[in-house]
Order: sequence, then structure tokens, then C-alpha cells
Amino acid sequence: MRLVRYRDPDGGRTGLLTDGGVIDLVDALSREPDVTPAERSACSDTVSLIGQGERGLQLMGRAASSDCPRRRLADITLLAPIEPRLILCSGENYWDHRDEKPEVDGREPEFFLKNPLGVIATGEPILLDRHVTNKLDYEVELLIVIGKSGRHIPETQALEHVFGYSIMNDVTARDRQVRLRADGSSYYALGPGKSFDTCAPIGPAIVTRDEVGDPQQLAIRTLVNREVRQENNTGKMIWTVAQLVAFFSTYITLRPGVVISTGTPGGTGWGSDPELGARVNGRKLVNAATRYLSPGDEVVCEIEHIGQLRNRVAAAPGVSGPHP
Repeated sequence: MRLVRYRDPDGGRTGLLTDGGVIDLVDALSREPDVTPAERSACSDTVSLIGQGERGLQLMGRAASSDCPRRRLADITLLAPIEPRLILCSGENYWDHRDEKPEVDGREPEFFLKNPLGVIATGEPILLDRHVTNKLDYEVELLIVIGKSGRHIPETQALEHVFGYSIMNDVTARDRQVRLRADGSSYYALGPGKSFDTCAPIGPAIVTRDEVGDPQQLAIRTLVNREVRQENNTGKMIWTVAQLVAFFSTYITLRPGVVISTGTPGGTGWGSDPELGARVNGRKLVNAATRYLSPGDEVVCEIEHIGQLRNRVAAAPGVSGPHP
């Protein structure tokens, strides 16, 4: 099943994305006499719905099989499918992305946070704010949506805590993230490089775990202006989905509505930028980037069985020219 949020004149609503359109969850369940008002109310918000666990999945199934009218996608505006409590991120999780960056010595997943205030939906603009960055970059990533609370979760049980998956574009300000020393070595500032307005497009839907199947067998790619820039498979992750869930649960009690972004493959704009220490080493890219993102560019992030996350880049209002 594919869980979405969308906007109507009364505000945000939740629904199921089907071939025939979007089924409104609350409307569909209002036709079910054994669904309590409290359960219907919980279905109006994706985090609350996910928090109902198995009962939430049952209610989604009931809605999917109902005869509730479908809303045409052309008639609604999709929102980000979740307003996450917390965005946990793992960097450096594909060898080909490690290979295009300044050398690092990481023996466990890179751990950083992204601000949920930066979440936007498919179709919304990624804002290029020249006061923040002149080197705006894309990163397609598989997004894990936690459905069951846990701390110190064993790797063998980790997938039981996953509700489903979505796509995130880990939009990055490279000239804020990367700092080069005089000797050529580097260090990272992941706060300013990763958290700013519109830094986290998520969508188009959350696809339940059963429909996605094996999360380590998904084709993943990015297109910029229809040109393929990143292309790989989640089977090439250094740390698997199960390993990442177990790792992050060491530090934080994972709760429904927490999401984990799993890193990006090679082929970023950074990978072609010698000013920031790129070291492509002759690796064959599908189409090597010649510049960073600019207003008007369309970025499409695709993951097999999940869909496409589409966003155009726009200049931030009232901001022009490079920052001094």
C-alpha cells in the first residue's frame, strides 16, 4: 500500500495512492461501522496512523478495499507523505560515493541529523539561497520509515521495526559542508551543509514494507534535466537497512514517525568538483556533472517500487547573486 498526504481546502489529509487515484482514509473509514471515531481521527495524520501498528495497517487495508470514490491526482496537491519527528542520516554508505570524495576513515556509519523544517513535497521548489550556498547538490536516498518503537534493536529483528520506505533527496550545500585544510585534507560541517530551507524533499508516498520487498534489491538513480547522473542499486550499500536501524537504535529510541536516510551513490556534483577535493579516479559516471544545481533545473530521484520524487530548483525570493 502507498500512503500519501494531500492538500484540500480544509487542510492536509491522508490517503492511499492507487492506480485509480487517491482514496481518502478518513472518508473511506467513515463507511465502516466498527471503526471507532478515535481510530478514524488517528488516520488523519500519517505519524499517528503509523503509530497504531498492525491496527493501522488493517485500517489501510479496509480503506483500500472500500468503494469510496477516488480523487484524481490531477485534482489534488500532494504534500510530503510524512512530517517526521526526526530525520536521522547515514552518509558515506556507497563505495562509489566514498571514492569520489576526499578520503575519510570511517569504520561505522556516518551519523548526522537533518532538520525536519526543511521537508518539502514532490513538486515543490528546492530554493537556491545564495546567502547559504553557491554549490547546491543532489543526493538520492532510500528513506526508512520507522513503525515500531525500539532501542538496542538486534540486526536480525530490525526490519520488524520498519513500517515502509520513501525517497529523500538529501539536498546539500557543498561549500558549507566541506572544509579543506592547507595540506589538502578535509573536514566536514554537516550542520550548515545539510540543514536549511527545502533541504529535504520527501515523497511521493510511503510504500509499506511488504510491497517493497527486499530493500537491498532496489534500483536507484537521479536525473537532472533528464540526464542520468546517479545510477546504482541498494544492494551496493556498505551498511544495510537492517544494520542502520540497529546502529541508530544504539543511541536513540526509534519511534513511529522517525525516518532514517540511508546514504547516496556516486555521481553527485561534488564528485566532479576539484575545488572541494573530488577524486573521481577515472570512475565511469553515467553523465558526470559539469556544474552544481541552478534555478530552473529539474531533479528527479527514482527508486524501484517506490516511484519518482520530482523537484525544480528556484532562486530564493529576494536573494540574487553569489554571497560575498
